[in-house]
Amino acid sequence: MYSVTDPATGELVEKVPNATDEEVGAAIARVHRGYAAWRARPVAERAAIVLRAAELFAERADELAAIMTLEMGKRINEGRGEVGVVVDIFRYYGERGPELLADEPLSIRAGEAVLTKEPIGPLLGVMPWNFPCYQVARFVAPNLVLGNTILLKHASICPRSALAIERVLRDAGVPPDAYVNVFASSRQVPGILADPRIQGVSLTGSEQAGISVAADAGRNLKKCVLELGGSDPLIVLDTDDLDETVKITATARMRNCGQSCNAPKRIIVPAGLYDEFVDRFAKRVTEYYVPGDPADPATTLPPLASTAAADEVAAQVRKAISEGATLRAGGHRIPGPGAYLEATVLTDVTPETAAYHEEIFGPVALVFRAETEEQAIALANDTPFGLGASVFGTDRERMVRVARRLDAGMVYLNKSGGSEADLPFGGIKRSGIGRELGPLGIEEFMNKKPIRL
Repeated sequence: MYSVTDPATGELVEKVPNATDEEVGAAIARVHRGYAAWRARPVAERAAIVLRAAELFAERADELAAIMTLEMGKRINEGRGEVGVVVDIFRYYGERGPELLADEPLSIRAGEAVLTKEPIGPLLGVMPWNFPCYQVARFVAPNLVLGNTILLKHASICPRSALAIERVLRDAGVPPDAYVNVFASSRQVPGILADPRIQGVSLTGSEQAGISVAADAGRNLKKCVLELGGSDPLIVLDTDDLDETVKITATARMRNCGQSCNAPKRIIVPAGLYDEFVDRFAKRVTEYYVPGDPADPATTLPPLASTAAADEVAAQVRKAISEGATLRAGGHRIPGPGAYLEATVLTDVTPETAAYHEEIFGPVALVFRAETEEQAIALANDTPFGLGASVFGTDRERMVRVARRLDAGMVYLNKSGGSEADLPFGGIKRSGIGRELGPLGIEEFMNKKPIRL
């Protein structure tokens, strides 16, 4: 069952039944039927439709942000910001798509050849709840320009976002059989991937969801792109403004109530700055992040996406403390009907602590002391995940040197991660497979076909 429950109040707003197996089958048939016509449209036409979608997303930013606030508790201003990134993504692929899909001459030893860039067919998208519009955009915009058709299964708590996105695309001119929203259950995903008409799958979600979908994709020889969990490190090498570094770091960790895969979850600070950094960081977190209504622009700490999510994070914090971690700020569920948890800071988290190895998907920061640069790098890499990383400092050459040694899919200097339409996004290790956004994002479900002339 898909449902909307306001995480700020715990009120059940709406229930939407799952699609039947017959309805799922009909949806697959639609995107299969629509593929031939959609791929036959000139690239310029497909790109123009995607550009029109960018305009409509911008026009409906307030509506979409309000939906996200109701469904998963996102702060209203963060919701508007998310839609702004969506607009950038659709605009980037609408403008750059024809260039990115142009034939490339190949240099071969004898004669001539050209590399053509073609779609591969209908694709399944399995999307999460934490960024209901942005993560759909990462997958959908490049593939619509490329000529693939899309069957979209959104998160079960985001039915209104799913329908609103479909309306934008339909109003922009995407044909009804080129993009189809389906309220499928997780149980139905293996059957969709087993269908020979579906040619690939993109999933953003948990590590366990990725393992399941990757197994089904492999079993059926389907291409998959996976963006999974992260326990991203943020290394502070040095700073000439500790208060500003603390502010930036706290903002990065608490963004989206800590429910971001590529947020800096492990903050690594040199020994000479550690005590003062922890004191100021804990003070900032305690004083600035105050729970409130996510629809109020003044709110700094919204609820988590659900009561279950808040309870799970609170349990992880309690377990870490029981295993020897030190609680420096927060750590408790906030009484009341909503899914609120205090902004939390933990130190003294060791490899013997479960929290050292897990992703904590909520407003919880772990702060580590590093005696040397080498130890900071070792701490940063000592994780099963490898999504992103950040390095802060005053010496660019040193920061680049450290960045090159980090086991991560992407590294940001003096910046706390984030997302840019023209910058590839993705991870390594247990954080996923493949890349989205930028010039690489349009290539994942592409048939790069050489033609020998």
